[in-house]
Amino acid sequence: EMTARRLAESFAAYLKACKLDERALSTLPPGRFLMPGDLEGSPALTFAPLAGVGDKRPRAGSLHAMMDRRYEAYKTHVVKPFFREHITRLDRQIVLIDAMQALNAGPGAMADLERAVTEILSCFRPGRGSFLTDLFSRRIDRILVAATKADHLHHESHDRLQAIVRRLADRAVARANFTGADVDVVAMAAVRATREGTVKQGRETLPVIIGTPIAGERINGETFDGKTETAIFPGDLPEKIDAVFDISGADHKQDAADPAIRFVRFRPPKLERTAEGVTLSLPHIRLDRALQFLIGDHLA
Repeated sequence: EMTARRLAESFAAYLKACKLDERALSTLPPGRFLMPGDLEGSPALTFAPLAGVGDKRPRAGSLHAMMDRRYEAYKTHVVKPFFREHITRLDRQIVLIDAMQALNAGPGAMADLERAVTEILSCFRPGRGSFLTDLFSRRIDRILVAATKADHLHHESHDRLQAIVRRLADRAVARANFTGADVDVVAMAAVRATREGTVKQGRETLPVIIGTPIAGERINGETFDGKTETAIFPGDLPEKIDAVFDISGADHKQDAADPAIRFVRFRPPKLERTAEGVTLSLPHIRLDRALQFLIGDHLA
């Protein structure tokens, strides 16, 4: 049991390392190893893949047999109930993706993000249902793929971000054979953490975003303290979308100091109050468009 627990902890640490900014991988099952919730420390999450076992049947009483048994139990008691109680009841879905983090990490991370979206889409049953078919199982008739953190870019780059995510979504839809549902793409921010401005650099006027970077964020050799508001030129996303996904292209290796492909994360803005003391709602980017696509027909 101690060996199993030690291996599970090492496996969870490996998955967390893969998710960090340096690699920014997205296809990292089992998901509960990253977000254990109420299962933290339970036997349900005390398993790990073993090297060199292949497809051979595990010997009774072995560590291999224990891991195999717990993995099957995880699928039976964690994964299947989640799908049964949640996924099968959905007819609309929004898939939030952190394209910014993947763009930072490079084409390998973008390719992995595409694989993750493909796997997610393959979980849904697309197509419009009727009253009778919905009594037994729902079908997804609308799905929105949303690139988050649009506020980390100037609005002039939002079209390119949407084009990148559109390419990713289109290829994922084709690979997952996901037909019969409306699929849309949006670059959005549920909470807008920045505002826009311009700065003069010589004779050139640069579009910038203004906000408070999270403590520890770095750009161009500067480390932010999490308290100081600053204006940042986020650069431009690549014009050629294919370059974003080109793993083999030596010309597209990421440079951590390259401002064209390096973004920082920002703290949420402070809540503003009116002169009468009324707290204003948090600003957003295209949250209304997302809601219109997902539930607008039900509100008409």
